[in-house]
Amino acid sequence: MKTYLVTGGAGFIGANFVHYMLDKYPDIKLINLDKLTYAGNLENLKEVEDNKNYSFVQGDICDKEVVEKIFKDNEIDYVVNFAAESHVDRSIKEPEIFVKTNVLGTVNLLNVAKNAWETKDGFKEGKKFMQVSTDEVYGSLGDTGYFLETTPLDPHSPYSASKTGSDLMVKAYFDTFKMPVNTTRCSNNYGPYQFPEKLIPLLINNCLIHKDLPVYGDGMNIRDWLYVEDHCKAIDMVINGGRVGEVYNVGGHNERTNMQIIKTVISYLSETVDSAITEKLITYVEDRKGHDKRYGIDPAKIKDELGWYPETTFEVGIKKTIKWNLDNKVWMDNITSGEYQNYYNTMYEK
Repeated sequence: MKTYLVTGGAGFIGANFVHYMLDKYPDIKLINLDKLTYAGNLENLKEVEDNKNYSFVQGDICDKEVVEKIFKDNEIDYVVNFAAESHVDRSIKEPEIFVKTNVLGTVNLLNVAKNAWETKDGFKEGKKFMQVSTDEVYGSLGDTGYFLETTPLDPHSPYSASKTGSDLMVKAYFDTFKMPVNTTRCSNNYGPYQFPEKLIPLLINNCLIHKDLPVYGDGMNIRDWLYVEDHCKAIDMVINGGRVGEVYNVGGHNERTNMQIIKTVISYLSETVDSAITEKLITYVEDRKGHDKRYGIDPAKIKDELGWYPETTFEVGIKKTIKWNLDNKVWMDNITSGEYQNYYNTMYEK
């Protein structure tokens, strides 16, 4: 029985990965380590909390004692590191928190895993450290071209700079110690359980309560959208088949401007839920500092080497996502209540 340590498994992508792996592999053991900050929510995992192969540990990836105890009590085969501060606007306000979690936390995980896996002859067979990263480490694209794994790293926000730092530490542990690692860099994810400061769930929720839809700048910033289940499949394939030390870009081939996303959500909800939901809700706000214009990923490497491709078109994925949010209003109400409410009222997507 292989044992996975998934960090940040109560967050959006992490929780989807936990569901995906336990559904696909009934014979694995999965330990979820999550600090349960604003974005970590155990309601995301209610369906698996009674699974005998699943366990939850509340803790910080920066806490050496917590991580060491997990490794002491379990024979960990794979570390899958989702744990990160991930919202760009928050990073502009509090960059030091992002450096601590994203860089120092990753280094702590690397050190503990290295100490547990390293032998006098190298590393134990069947071990791997999986770093889940972002296309934002590459910076911004012009009107043409795509990010490749060989594209120079050029982060523009404290968030992306901190993720770049953590990626480079993972690379350094491979280059220096030959530690078995992989890194994936994905485009914008969307789907179930997404925290509502991100664009799509924020739009859905604001539309349903007839609240203004804030648009940074002219709304023409472009992102490549990836359905979260497709991303989980890619991570699984890299863990089990990726060449050690390699980086794999994971993109959805679904480029859309922010305005296109907004109008798509408005149109669908207006037709299916409430005709009073219209483009009159759109409100332009001052552009974000250092706002990258366009992201676009070329996923040819992961397709050629591992056979992965994005199976969910945006047209299908956005309908599934909206339906999930409509069917889980209690989840959304719980997320947007309490101490998060004041912050939620002022936020927009990354």
